[in-house]
Amino acid sequence: MTAAPTTGPATAGGIAREHIARGADLILAAGGDGTINEVAEGMIGSSVPLGILPAGTANVLAMEMRMGTKLAPVAQRLEECTPRRVSVGRLTCENGKVERYFLLMAGIGLDAHVVYHINGPLKARTGKFAYWVAGWSLFGKRLTQLELEMNGRKRTCSFVLMSKVRNYGGDFEIAREVTLFDDEFEVVVFEGKSSVAYVKYLAGMAMNRLAGMKGVSISRTKSARITAAPNSPAYVQVDGEYAGHLPAEIRIVPDALTLLIPPSYNKMG
Repeated sequence: MTAAPTTGPATAGGIAREHIARGADLILAAGGDGTINEVAEGMIGSSVPLGILPAGTANVLAMEMRMGTKLAPVAQRLEECTPRRVSVGRLTCENGKVERYFLLMAGIGLDAHVVYHINGPLKARTGKFAYWVAGWSLFGKRLTQLELEMNGRKRTCSFVLMSKVRNYGGDFEIAREVTLFDDEFEVVVFEGKSSVAYVKYLAGMAMNRLAGMKGVSISRTKSARITAAPNSPAYVQVDGEYAGHLPAEIRIVPDALTLLIPPSYNKMG
């Protein structure tokens, strides 16, 4: 086994590609969701399995698969995992200037605004607390309105979550009926011109009562297009990392990646 530490942001994908070209038959990625995302981007289309070792600020993928969040116990259980092909999402934004793949989710609007404005040093010191600080700084403010087009319909909203997983940030389950094995996104749409509405939504998330809540809708799709009014800043995050700004197109890429999946999660698919 060869260890290959990253040397900075946006380097993990290239390292993965290089080792696959050299004949690697397994890639193990240790890190948070951002690192896992970068490694996965370098493996799209390959048949080489990706195994994950959770670290970093959060590892939603490990929590989604019920693997736990401690690196050593997860490493000991890797031999129980089996390879499965899964779909991923692909984001194209900024009029084609940015293309990104993602394993977990794309967030457009409110949560991407939080990610974009996160305080880096505070995040390094406090982890998830920095996201709460950035989120509460929006309290009472008006939100950029988005136009979501999918399944032949258009609607206005302030936050769209297009998810391949149920776990959100390690703290909530927003999408409730989707798994990594699905070739569709579960799409959760939140309406509201002011961030005050999200106090109610946050309570709904905590109590598992989002479904049926006024201002929230849940559906499925393989693709969507999201735009905002000119000169209205609106951002996109994928797998918890800032990716770009609107306009954006997001679609499913089937049979894109091989993941090592633990037995308990395998039963769901």
